[in-house]
Amino acid sequence: MHSNVERVVAAGTGDRRRGKTALFVVACGCAGAAPHWLDAYRSLIPSITLALVLGGYSLRTALRSSDENSFPTDSAPVKDGAEVSTLVPVALESFTSWPDVDVVVAARDEEAVVARLMERLGALRYPAEQLTTWIVDDGSEDRTPDLLNELKPLYPNLNVIRRQRNEGGGKSGALNAALAQSTGEWILVLDADGQISNDQLERIIPIAVMGDWSAVQMRKAVTNADTNLLTRAQAMEMAFDALIQQGRLLGGGVAELRGNGQLLRRDVLEACGGFNEDTVTDDLDLSFRFLLQGARTTLLWNPPVREEAVETVLALWKQRQRWAEGGLQRFFDYLPGLISDRLTSSQRRDLACFFLLQYALPVLSFADLITSVVTRTTPAYWPLSIVAFSVSGVAYWRGCRRLSEGPALPQPDPLSLLLGIAYLSHWFLVIPWVSLRMALLPKKLVWAKTTHRGNEETAKA
Repeated sequence: MHSNVERVVAAGTGDRRRGKTALFVVACGCAGAAPHWLDAYRSLIPSITLALVLGGYSLRTALRSSDENSFPTDSAPVKDGAEVSTLVPVALESFTSWPDVDVVVAARDEEAVVARLMERLGALRYPAEQLTTWIVDDGSEDRTPDLLNELKPLYPNLNVIRRQRNEGGGKSGALNAALAQSTGEWILVLDADGQISNDQLERIIPIAVMGDWSAVQMRKAVTNADTNLLTRAQAMEMAFDALIQQGRLLGGGVAELRGNGQLLRRDVLEACGGFNEDTVTDDLDLSFRFLLQGARTTLLWNPPVREEAVETVLALWKQRQRWAEGGLQRFFDYLPGLISDRLTSSQRRDLACFFLLQYALPVLSFADLITSVVTRTTPAYWPLSIVAFSVSGVAYWRGCRRLSEGPALPQPDPLSLLLGIAYLSHWFLVIPWVSLRMALLPKKLVWAKTTHRGNEETAKA
Protein backbone atom coordinates (compact mmCIF):
# COMPACT_ATOMS: atom_id res chain seq x y z
CA MET A 1 0.00 0.00 0.00
CA HIS A 2 2.58 2.55 1.07
CA SER A 3 4.87 1.79 -1.86
CA ASN A 4 1.97 2.60 -4.19
CA VAL A 5 1.41 5.93 -2.47
CA GLU A 6 5.08 6.84 -2.81
CA ARG A 7 5.04 5.93 -6.48
CA VAL A 8 1.94 8.05 -7.16
CA VAL A 9 3.20 11.26 -5.57
CA ALA A 10 6.97 11.15 -6.09
CA ALA A 11 6.88 13.31 -9.21
CA GLY A 12 5.21 16.23 -7.49
CA THR A 13 7.25 16.70 -4.34
CA GLY A 14 10.20 18.65 -3.00
CA ASP A 15 11.92 21.25 -5.16
CA ARG A 16 9.59 20.56 -8.09
CA ARG A 17 6.70 21.93 -6.08
CA ARG A 18 8.78 24.95 -5.09
CA GLY A 19 9.71 25.61 -8.69
CA LYS A 20 6.13 25.34 -9.90
CA THR A 21 4.93 27.60 -7.11
CA ALA A 22 7.60 30.16 -7.91
CA LEU A 23 6.52 30.16 -11.56
CA PHE A 24 2.89 30.59 -10.46
CA VAL A 25 3.78 33.56 -8.22
CA VAL A 26 5.85 35.24 -10.93
CA ALA A 27 3.11 34.77 -13.54
CA CYS A 28 0.42 36.20 -11.26
CA GLY A 29 2.73 39.03 -10.22
CA CYS A 30 3.40 40.02 -13.81
CA ALA A 31 -0.28 39.77 -14.73
CA GLY A 32 -1.20 41.93 -11.75
CA ALA A 33 1.42 44.59 -12.48
CA ALA A 34 1.25 44.75 -16.29
CA PRO A 35 -1.99 46.81 -16.65
CA HIS A 36 -0.40 49.67 -14.71
CA TRP A 37 1.87 50.40 -17.66
CA LEU A 38 -1.09 50.83 -20.01
CA ASP A 39 -3.21 53.92 -20.39
CA ALA A 40 -6.21 54.37 -18.08
CA TYR A 41 -8.77 52.85 -20.45
CA ARG A 42 -6.82 49.88 -21.73
CA SER A 43 -5.62 49.00 -18.22
CA LEU A 44 -9.12 47.74 -17.36
CA ILE A 45 -9.42 45.41 -20.37
CA PRO A 46 -7.82 42.34 -18.69
CA SER A 47 -9.96 42.75 -15.58
CA ILE A 48 -13.22 43.30 -17.46
CA THR A 49 -12.52 40.32 -19.73
CA LEU A 50 -11.85 38.04 -16.77
CA ALA A 51 -14.88 39.45 -14.95
CA LEU A 52 -17.13 38.50 -17.84
CA VAL A 53 -15.66 35.02 -18.27
CA LEU A 54 -15.16 34.03 -14.63
CA GLY A 55 -18.16 35.99 -13.39
CA GLY A 56 -20.40 34.24 -15.88
CA TYR A 57 -19.01 30.86 -14.87
CA SER A 58 -19.48 31.63 -11.17
CA LEU A 59 -23.00 32.96 -11.55
CA ARG A 60 -24.15 29.99 -13.61
CA THR A 61 -22.61 27.67 -11.00
CA ALA A 62 -24.30 29.46 -8.09
CA LEU A 63 -27.71 29.44 -9.79
CA ARG A 64 -27.53 25.90 -11.10
CA SER A 65 -28.20 23.95 -7.91
CA SER A 66 -31.75 22.89 -7.14
CA ASP A 67 -33.47 23.31 -3.77
CA GLU A 68 -32.55 19.80 -2.71
CA ASN A 69 -30.09 17.01 -3.42
CA SER A 70 -29.58 16.98 -7.16
CA PHE A 71 -29.99 13.22 -7.24
CA PRO A 72 -32.99 10.84 -7.17
CA THR A 73 -34.63 11.40 -3.77
CA ASP A 74 -38.13 11.33 -2.43
CA SER A 75 -38.51 14.15 0.06
CA ALA A 76 -41.33 15.56 2.11
CA PRO A 77 -41.83 19.33 2.30
CA VAL A 78 -40.88 21.39 5.32
CA LYS A 79 -43.64 23.31 7.05
CA ASP A 80 -43.54 26.22 9.47
CA GLY A 81 -39.75 26.30 9.61
CA ALA A 82 -39.49 22.79 11.05
CA GLU A 83 -36.43 20.68 10.38
CA VAL A 84 -36.33 18.96 7.02
CA SER A 85 -38.13 15.65 6.91
CA THR A 86 -36.04 12.57 6.32
CA LEU A 87 -34.88 12.26 2.74
CA VAL A 88 -34.56 8.76 1.40
CA PRO A 89 -33.45 7.45 -1.99
CA VAL A 90 -36.09 6.36 -4.45
CA ALA A 91 -36.99 2.69 -3.98
CA LEU A 92 -35.08 2.49 -0.68
CA GLU A 93 -37.47 -0.25 0.38
CA SER A 94 -36.06 -2.45 -2.37
CA PHE A 95 -32.47 -1.93 -1.27
CA THR A 96 -31.46 -4.98 0.74
CA SER A 97 -27.86 -5.70 -0.26
CA TRP A 98 -26.09 -3.79 2.50
CA PRO A 99 -22.29 -3.76 1.98
CA ASP A 100 -19.66 -3.99 4.70
CA VAL A 101 -18.66 -0.52 5.91
CA ASP A 102 -15.58 0.56 7.87
CA VAL A 103 -15.81 3.84 9.77
CA VAL A 104 -12.27 5.24 10.01
CA VAL A 105 -11.19 8.06 12.33
CA ALA A 106 -7.68 9.48 12.73
CA ALA A 107 -7.48 10.80 16.28
CA ARG A 108 -4.74 12.80 17.94
CA ASP A 109 -5.39 14.43 21.32
CA GLU A 110 -9.17 14.12 21.04
CA GLU A 111 -10.15 13.55 24.67
CA ALA A 112 -12.90 16.18 24.41
CA VAL A 113 -14.84 14.38 21.66
CA VAL A 114 -13.84 10.73 21.35
CA ALA A 115 -16.45 9.39 23.82
CA ARG A 116 -19.24 11.31 22.09
CA LEU A 117 -18.01 10.06 18.73
CA MET A 118 -18.34 6.43 19.82
CA GLU A 119 -21.75 7.09 21.35
CA ARG A 120 -22.97 8.39 17.99
CA LEU A 121 -21.37 5.56 16.02
CA GLY A 122 -22.76 2.99 18.45
CA ALA A 123 -26.27 4.34 17.79
CA LEU A 124 -26.06 3.94 13.99
CA ARG A 125 -28.90 1.90 12.52
CA TYR A 126 -26.98 -0.42 10.23
CA PRO A 127 -26.50 -4.22 10.22
CA ALA A 128 -24.12 -4.69 13.17
CA GLU A 129 -22.21 -7.54 11.57
CA GLN A 130 -21.41 -5.33 8.57
CA LEU A 131 -20.23 -2.22 10.40
CA THR A 132 -16.77 -1.85 11.94
CA THR A 133 -15.14 1.18 13.55
CA TRP A 134 -11.41 1.87 13.35
CA ILE A 135 -9.92 4.64 15.47
CA VAL A 136 -6.25 5.34 14.92
CA ASP A 137 -4.69 6.86 18.02
CA ASP A 138 -1.92 8.80 16.33
CA GLY A 139 0.43 9.40 19.23
CA SER A 140 -2.03 11.22 21.49
CA GLU A 141 -0.50 12.88 24.55
CA ASP A 142 -3.75 13.58 26.41
CA ARG A 143 -6.32 11.14 27.82
CA THR A 144 -7.41 9.81 24.41
CA PRO A 145 -5.61 6.42 24.82
CA ASP A 146 -7.15 5.88 28.28
CA LEU A 147 -10.62 6.79 27.04
CA LEU A 148 -10.31 4.39 24.10
CA ASN A 149 -9.32 1.62 26.49
CA GLU A 150 -12.46 2.34 28.52
CA LEU A 151 -14.67 2.48 25.43
CA LYS A 152 -13.44 -0.70 23.75
CA PRO A 153 -15.36 -3.15 26.00
CA LEU A 154 -18.55 -1.12 25.46
CA TYR A 155 -18.43 -1.29 21.66
CA PRO A 156 -17.60 -4.76 20.26
CA ASN A 157 -17.06 -3.42 16.73
CA LEU A 158 -14.44 -0.86 17.85
CA ASN A 159 -10.86 -1.50 16.79
CA VAL A 160 -8.05 0.74 18.05
CA ILE A 161 -4.76 1.13 16.21
CA ARG A 162 -1.84 2.75 18.03
CA ARG A 163 0.79 4.80 16.22
CA GLN A 164 3.79 6.66 17.56
CA ARG A 165 3.49 10.43 17.35
CA ASN A 166 6.53 10.69 15.05
CA GLU A 167 5.61 7.71 12.87
CA GLY A 168 5.15 9.95 9.81
CA GLY A 169 2.60 10.53 7.10
CA GLY A 170 0.40 12.84 9.17
CA LYS A 171 -3.32 12.17 9.00
CA SER A 172 -2.85 10.26 5.74
CA GLY A 173 -0.45 7.89 7.48
CA ALA A 174 -3.02 7.25 10.19
CA LEU A 175 -5.76 6.59 7.63
CA ASN A 176 -3.49 4.24 5.68
CA ALA A 177 -2.84 2.26 8.87
CA ALA A 178 -6.57 1.60 9.15
CA LEU A 179 -6.91 0.94 5.43
CA ALA A 180 -4.27 -1.79 5.64
CA GLN A 181 -6.15 -3.67 8.37
CA SER A 182 -9.78 -3.14 7.42
CA THR A 183 -11.70 -5.05 4.76
CA GLY A 184 -15.05 -3.27 4.21
CA GLU A 185 -16.29 -2.52 0.72
CA TRP A 186 -16.92 1.09 1.72
CA ILE A 187 -14.94 3.39 4.01
CA LEU A 188 -16.55 6.29 5.85
CA VAL A 189 -13.91 8.80 6.96
CA LEU A 190 -14.89 10.99 9.90
CA ASP A 191 -13.03 13.56 11.94
CA ALA A 192 -13.10 12.96 15.69
CA ASP A 193 -15.58 15.82 16.15
CA GLY A 194 -17.83 14.54 13.36
CA GLN A 195 -21.47 13.93 14.27
CA ILE A 196 -23.90 11.97 12.16
CA SER A 197 -27.54 10.95 12.62
CA ASN A 198 -28.64 7.45 13.59
CA ASP A 199 -30.00 6.78 10.09
CA GLN A 200 -27.16 8.43 8.17
CA LEU A 201 -25.58 5.27 6.76
CA GLU A 202 -29.00 3.82 5.89
CA ARG A 203 -29.57 6.85 3.70
CA ILE A 204 -26.22 7.49 2.03
CA ILE A 205 -25.19 3.90 1.27
CA PRO A 206 -28.14 3.31 -1.12
CA ILE A 207 -27.44 6.64 -2.82
CA ALA A 208 -23.79 5.67 -3.30
CA VAL A 209 -24.53 2.15 -4.53
CA MET A 210 -27.60 2.86 -6.66
CA GLY A 211 -26.02 5.98 -8.13
CA ASP A 212 -22.80 4.11 -8.99
CA TRP A 213 -20.72 6.76 -7.18
CA SER A 214 -17.15 5.99 -6.12
CA ALA A 215 -17.14 8.72 -3.47
CA VAL A 216 -19.88 10.61 -1.64
CA GLN A 217 -19.11 13.76 0.34
CA MET A 218 -21.67 15.01 2.86
CA ARG A 219 -22.27 18.73 3.32
CA LYS A 220 -20.46 20.01 6.39
CA ALA A 221 -22.73 21.73 8.94
CA VAL A 222 -21.29 23.86 11.74
CA THR A 223 -22.49 23.02 15.26
CA ASN A 224 -21.19 26.16 17.00
CA ALA A 225 -22.36 28.85 14.60
CA ASP A 226 -23.80 30.92 17.45
CA THR A 227 -20.48 31.20 19.31
CA ASN A 228 -19.27 34.37 17.59
CA LEU A 229 -19.21 36.18 14.24
CA LEU A 230 -16.31 34.03 13.02
CA THR A 231 -18.13 30.74 13.54
CA ARG A 232 -21.29 32.27 12.04
CA ALA A 233 -19.34 33.19 8.91
CA GLN A 234 -17.91 29.67 8.67
CA ALA A 235 -21.40 28.17 8.89
CA MET A 236 -22.38 30.32 5.91
CA GLU A 237 -19.16 29.39 4.14
CA MET A 238 -19.89 25.65 4.42
CA ALA A 239 -23.33 26.18 2.84
CA PHE A 240 -21.73 28.37 0.16
CA ASP A 241 -19.14 25.69 -0.57
CA ALA A 242 -21.67 22.86 -0.82
CA LEU A 243 -23.91 24.87 -3.14
CA ILE A 244 -20.97 25.70 -5.42
CA GLN A 245 -19.80 22.06 -5.41
CA GLN A 246 -23.20 20.83 -6.53
CA GLY A 247 -23.41 23.57 -9.13
CA ARG A 248 -20.04 22.60 -10.54
CA LEU A 249 -21.08 18.95 -10.75
CA LEU A 250 -24.40 19.74 -12.43
CA GLY A 251 -22.53 21.79 -15.03
CA GLY A 252 -20.34 18.84 -15.99
CA GLY A 253 -17.55 19.92 -13.66
CA VAL A 254 -15.92 18.45 -10.59
CA ALA A 255 -17.13 17.85 -7.04
CA GLU A 256 -14.45 17.51 -4.39
CA LEU A 257 -13.94 15.69 -1.11
CA ARG A 258 -13.84 17.62 2.15
CA GLY A 259 -12.32 15.07 4.53
CA ASN A 260 -14.89 14.80 7.30
CA GLY A 261 -17.96 12.87 6.13
CA GLN A 262 -16.54 11.30 2.98
CA LEU A 263 -17.69 7.83 1.91
CA LEU A 264 -15.19 6.01 -0.34
CA ARG A 265 -15.22 2.79 -2.32
CA ARG A 266 -12.31 0.69 -1.13
CA ASP A 267 -11.39 -0.76 -4.52
CA VAL A 268 -11.09 2.70 -6.08
CA LEU A 269 -9.15 4.04 -3.10
CA GLU A 270 -6.68 1.17 -3.28
CA ALA A 271 -6.35 1.58 -7.06
CA CYS A 272 -5.35 5.20 -6.39
CA GLY A 273 -2.64 4.08 -3.96
CA GLY A 274 -4.40 4.87 -0.70
CA PHE A 275 -4.09 8.20 1.09
CA ASN A 276 -1.20 10.41 -0.03
CA GLU A 277 1.29 10.77 2.82
CA ASP A 278 3.14 13.58 1.07
CA THR A 279 0.37 16.16 1.23
CA VAL A 280 -1.09 18.33 3.98
CA THR A 281 -4.67 17.86 2.75
CA ASP A 282 -5.44 14.20 2.11
CA ASP A 283 -9.01 14.96 0.98
CA LEU A 284 -8.17 17.55 -1.70
CA ASP A 285 -5.37 15.37 -3.04
CA LEU A 286 -7.62 12.31 -3.15
CA SER A 287 -10.27 14.29 -5.04
CA PHE A 288 -7.90 14.67 -7.98
CA ARG A 289 -6.63 11.11 -7.86
CA PHE A 290 -10.20 9.80 -7.94
CA LEU A 291 -10.93 12.17 -10.81
CA LEU A 292 -7.92 10.99 -12.83
CA GLN A 293 -8.88 7.39 -12.09
CA GLY A 294 -12.23 8.04 -13.79
CA ALA A 295 -14.08 7.63 -10.47
CA ARG A 296 -17.30 9.59 -9.90
CA THR A 297 -17.60 11.85 -6.84
CA THR A 298 -20.75 13.58 -5.66
CA LEU A 299 -21.83 15.83 -2.79
CA LEU A 300 -25.05 15.42 -0.80
CA TRP A 301 -26.76 18.42 0.74
CA ASN A 302 -28.76 16.26 3.16
CA PRO A 303 -27.96 14.56 5.43
CA PRO A 304 -24.96 16.62 6.56
CA VAL A 305 -22.03 15.74 8.78
CA ARG A 306 -21.84 18.04 11.78
CA GLU A 307 -18.54 19.51 12.93
CA GLU A 308 -17.05 22.36 14.95
CA ALA A 309 -15.80 25.57 13.35
CA VAL A 310 -12.63 27.16 14.71
CA GLU A 311 -13.41 29.97 17.12
CA THR A 312 -10.40 32.31 16.92
CA VAL A 313 -8.67 34.24 14.16
CA LEU A 314 -5.35 32.54 14.95
CA ALA A 315 -6.89 29.07 14.63
CA LEU A 316 -8.55 30.09 11.36
CA TRP A 317 -5.25 31.43 10.02
CA LYS A 318 -3.45 28.16 10.77
CA GLN A 319 -6.25 26.04 9.31
CA ARG A 320 -6.59 28.07 6.11
CA GLN A 321 -2.85 28.07 5.48
CA ARG A 322 -2.97 24.28 5.44
CA TRP A 323 -6.02 24.25 3.15
CA ALA A 324 -4.40 26.74 0.77
CA GLU A 325 -1.13 24.83 0.64
CA GLY A 326 -2.80 21.50 0.00
CA GLY A 327 -5.06 23.03 -2.62
CA LEU A 328 -2.14 24.47 -4.57
CA GLN A 329 -0.03 21.33 -4.18
CA ARG A 330 -2.58 19.12 -5.88
CA PHE A 331 -2.85 21.38 -8.95
CA PHE A 332 0.93 21.41 -9.31
CA ASP A 333 1.30 17.67 -8.66
CA TYR A 334 -1.38 16.50 -11.10
CA LEU A 335 -1.31 19.25 -13.72
CA PRO A 336 -0.33 16.98 -16.67
CA GLY A 337 -3.34 14.74 -16.04
CA LEU A 338 -5.69 17.66 -15.40
CA ILE A 339 -5.04 19.18 -18.81
CA SER A 340 -5.06 15.85 -20.66
CA ASP A 341 -7.90 14.12 -22.45
CA ARG A 342 -8.38 11.90 -19.40
CA LEU A 343 -10.87 14.58 -18.36
CA THR A 344 -13.78 15.93 -20.35
CA SER A 345 -13.66 19.44 -21.77
CA SER A 346 -16.29 20.51 -19.21
CA GLN A 347 -14.18 19.20 -16.35
CA ARG A 348 -11.04 20.94 -17.65
CA ARG A 349 -12.94 24.20 -18.08
CA ASP A 350 -14.41 23.92 -14.59
CA LEU A 351 -11.01 23.27 -13.00
CA ALA A 352 -9.41 26.15 -14.92
CA CYS A 353 -12.06 28.63 -13.77
CA PHE A 354 -11.95 27.34 -10.21
CA PHE A 355 -8.15 27.63 -10.10
CA LEU A 356 -8.20 31.17 -11.44
CA LEU A 357 -10.83 32.30 -8.94
CA GLN A 358 -9.62 30.44 -5.86
CA TYR A 359 -5.84 30.73 -6.24
CA ALA A 360 -4.78 33.07 -9.05
CA LEU A 361 -7.15 35.96 -8.27
CA PRO A 362 -5.89 36.56 -4.70
CA VAL A 363 -2.22 36.56 -5.78
CA LEU A 364 -2.96 38.68 -8.83
CA SER A 365 -4.97 41.15 -6.75
CA PHE A 366 -2.19 41.40 -4.18
CA ALA A 367 0.34 42.18 -6.93
CA ASP A 368 -2.10 44.69 -8.39
CA LEU A 369 -2.40 46.45 -5.02
CA ILE A 370 1.35 46.55 -4.40
CA THR A 371 2.00 47.91 -7.89
CA SER A 372 -0.76 50.48 -7.41
CA VAL A 373 0.90 51.77 -4.24
CA VAL A 374 4.38 51.84 -5.76
CA THR A 375 3.33 53.55 -9.01
CA ARG A 376 0.61 55.68 -7.38
CA THR A 377 -1.95 54.49 -9.90
CA THR A 378 -5.49 53.18 -9.53
CA PRO A 379 -5.84 49.40 -8.99
CA ALA A 380 -6.61 47.73 -12.30
CA TYR A 381 -8.46 44.57 -11.20
CA TRP A 382 -11.26 46.08 -9.15
CA PRO A 383 -13.99 45.10 -11.69
CA LEU A 384 -13.03 41.42 -11.35
CA SER A 385 -12.92 41.60 -7.55
CA ILE A 386 -16.32 43.30 -7.39
CA VAL A 387 -17.89 40.66 -9.62
CA ALA A 388 -16.31 37.82 -7.63
CA PHE A 389 -17.54 39.14 -4.29
CA SER A 390 -20.98 39.95 -5.70
CA VAL A 391 -21.48 36.44 -7.03
CA SER A 392 -20.29 35.12 -3.67
CA GLY A 393 -23.12 37.08 -2.08
CA VAL A 394 -25.59 35.37 -4.42
CA ALA A 395 -24.18 31.95 -3.48
CA TYR A 396 -24.38 32.79 0.23
CA TRP A 397 -27.99 33.89 -0.16
CA ARG A 398 -29.05 30.78 -2.07
CA GLY A 399 -27.11 28.39 0.16
CA CYS A 400 -28.45 29.73 3.45
CA ARG A 401 -32.03 29.67 2.14
CA ARG A 402 -31.98 26.00 1.18
CA LEU A 403 -33.90 23.40 3.15
CA SER A 404 -31.28 21.96 5.44
CA GLU A 405 -31.07 19.29 8.09
CA GLY A 406 -28.77 19.66 11.05
CA PRO A 407 -27.89 22.95 12.76
CA ALA A 408 -29.91 25.88 11.48
CA LEU A 409 -28.10 27.95 8.87
CA PRO A 410 -27.74 31.71 9.51
CA GLN A 411 -30.51 33.69 7.85
CA PRO A 412 -29.14 35.53 4.78
CA ASP A 413 -30.18 39.02 5.83
CA PRO A 414 -28.18 42.01 4.50
CA LEU A 415 -25.88 42.16 7.54
CA SER A 416 -25.13 38.43 7.36
CA LEU A 417 -24.39 38.67 3.64
CA LEU A 418 -22.02 41.59 4.24
CA LEU A 419 -20.33 39.61 7.01
CA GLY A 420 -19.90 36.60 4.75
CA ILE A 421 -18.50 38.65 1.87
CA ALA A 422 -16.08 40.49 4.17
CA TYR A 423 -15.05 37.17 5.70
CA LEU A 424 -14.09 35.76 2.29
CA SER A 425 -11.47 38.49 1.95
CA HIS A 426 -9.21 36.50 4.29
CA TRP A 427 -8.33 34.32 1.29
CA PHE A 428 -6.77 37.41 -0.33
CA LEU A 429 -4.21 37.35 2.48
CA VAL A 430 -3.86 33.60 2.99
CA ILE A 431 -3.31 32.57 -0.65
CA PRO A 432 -0.55 35.15 -1.45
CA TRP A 433 1.24 34.44 1.83
CA VAL A 434 1.13 30.66 1.38
CA SER A 435 2.18 30.94 -2.28
CA LEU A 436 5.23 32.99 -1.36
CA ARG A 437 6.13 30.65 1.47
CA MET A 438 5.80 27.58 -0.76
CA ALA A 439 7.96 29.21 -3.43
CA LEU A 440 10.74 30.26 -1.06
CA LEU A 441 10.88 27.79 1.82
CA PRO A 442 11.29 24.00 1.93
CA LYS A 443 8.22 22.14 3.14
CA LYS A 444 8.19 20.14 6.37
CA LEU A 445 5.15 17.88 6.56
CA VAL A 446 3.37 18.14 9.91
CA TRP A 447 -0.12 17.28 11.15
CA ALA A 448 -1.43 20.75 12.02
CA LYS A 449 -4.64 19.41 13.54
CA THR A 450 -7.61 21.52 14.58
CA THR A 451 -8.37 21.54 18.30
CA HIS A 452 -11.87 20.31 19.16
CA ARG A 453 -13.75 21.45 22.24
CA GLY A 454 -16.70 19.09 22.10
CA ASN A 455 -19.51 21.52 21.33
CA GLU A 456 -22.71 19.53 21.42
CA GLU A 457 -25.38 19.49 18.73
CA THR A 458 -28.17 16.99 19.05
CA ALA A 459 -28.37 14.76 16.01
CA LYS A 460 -31.92 13.61 15.40
CA ALA A 461 -32.63 10.08 14.33
